[in-house]
Amino acid sequence: MYKVTIINGGKETVIHHPSFNDLKVQEGQINKGINVSDSFSFTIMPNNPGYNIIRPLKTLINVFNMKTGAYEFEGRILMPTESMSDSGVFAKAYVCESELGYLNDSAQRHGEYHDITVRRFFEIMIANHNADIANDDIDKTFRVGEVTVTNTTDNIYRYLGYESTFDTIDDKLISRLGGELRVRKENGVRYIDYLDSIGATKQTEIRLAKNLKSITKEADPDEVITRLVPLGERIESDYEDATDASEARLTIESVNNGKEYIEDTEAKSVFGVITKSQAWDDITIPSNLLRTGQQFLKENNRVKVKYSITALDLSLIGLDTDSFEVGNYYPVINPVMGINEHLRVIAKTIDIIEPDNNDLTIGDRFPTASQYQYEANKAQKEVVGLKSTVSRQNTKIGTLSINLSTTKDELEATKQQLQNFEQVTDQDIESITNSITTMLDTIQQLEQIVTDLVSVVSPEEIQQMKDDIQNNSTNIKTNTDAIFDINNQISSINIEIENIKQRLDNGGL
Repeated sequence: MYKVTIINGGKETVIHHPSFNDLKVQEGQINKGINVSDSFSFTIMPNNPGYNIIRPLKTLINVFNMKTGAYEFEGRILMPTESMSDSGVFAKAYVCESELGYLNDSAQRHGEYHDITVRRFFEIMIANHNADIANDDIDKTFRVGEVTVTNTTDNIYRYLGYESTFDTIDDKLISRLGGELRVRKENGVRYIDYLDSIGATKQTEIRLAKNLKSITKEADPDEVITRLVPLGERIESDYEDATDASEARLTIESVNNGKEYIEDTEAKSVFGVITKSQAWDDITIPSNLLRTGQQFLKENNRVKVKYSITALDLSLIGLDTDSFEVGNYYPVINPVMGINEHLRVIAKTIDIIEPDNNDLTIGDRFPTASQYQYEANKAQKEVVGLKSTVSRQNTKIGTLSINLSTTKDELEATKQQLQNFEQVTDQDIESITNSITTMLDTIQQLEQIVTDLVSVVSPEEIQQMKDDIQNNSTNIKTNTDAIFDINNQISSINIEIENIKQRLDNGGL
């Protein structure tokens, strides 16, 4: 599925191909993220054609997805780690970085820039980078593509120093204005985009019992504040010789009923008392400090929820429309854990040897303490509801099985009774017997449906109950109607038997 090629001075050498058993890397894993250089790590043995021709920082490498026709990784190979096992097997392990890492190879130049747009400032930094690496043997240049990040005035005031280009972009733009970097290629040109957000919202589900192999949901309460102490400007000491490094500050005690703190009562009921402070040096009035503190507590009191997911990429076999890509949002559905929302993939791991082991990392969510408690209670109720529904379904299926068994016994008895009328014509018996045989076949089909239903609602597949309960209810109604029809046919047969008896008693057919 994945082909790995190294490039030295324009000469390509394939070191891994899915169709040739003797052309393999021993291990191969791609790690993708946002605003970081993607990495590719692999291990090769001495019999691999690339074992002795890789030049650190000079040899380029790419990983091509032969299924999608797209490159999963393009970059350069860094330094190797050589090893020999206790059995005498030699190997080399390499780590590679994507083309975004080229921005670490250049340094900016000092400059002062004001009344300049974000795009223009970004173009200046990329131009500095291109000039710095212009004479390199490897093409490390970029062309500025899309820039959608801006600020309220669409102009900025910045200084440039001599730090690396990547660190400068992170410090002067990303850390202050947000945004995300993306490297792409069109018609052989390497573009770098600076976007508000990469990716899009997709409809391909990550769903329990479909493509979700495993999921870990971890709540991190480190960001939770149930009691906040707002602090304003520093208050100078009345003593001229005071050297206390911890100066007094303005508090809200005078405008908050003698209390210097405010509380989130809902969060406190869930997590107890967790006190933290926050200072605003420019606030000099207690009432303003109280209002600012209340707003801060409302906006920043969050429970960090982390997800780690292993999911099958069914697009590779044509069962899903979209593959899972970093930056995109996907519906994640797990009713047992109370998860049903669009979540963003912020990191992805690709195992080129075992693609089924690909992992996704979902971006952190920050629900409030009350939302967190609500979601936990809701998930618990849903699990209880699922168990109750499963129990009711099993009861209905048990009753249906008993009815089917009783009906089958009645048909067998009727067939035996017909066989006792030796004087009845062969044509009548054949006609009635065929009818009974047809109904017995129907019963067997119904018994198979019941078996399938029991399998569907087994405890081991409780995670599928929420999706299958409606289907099971429909099947039960269908089976019940079928039994009713069979009973009507039995009654008709019994009437026909009585008619035959009467004709026999009257001495004729």
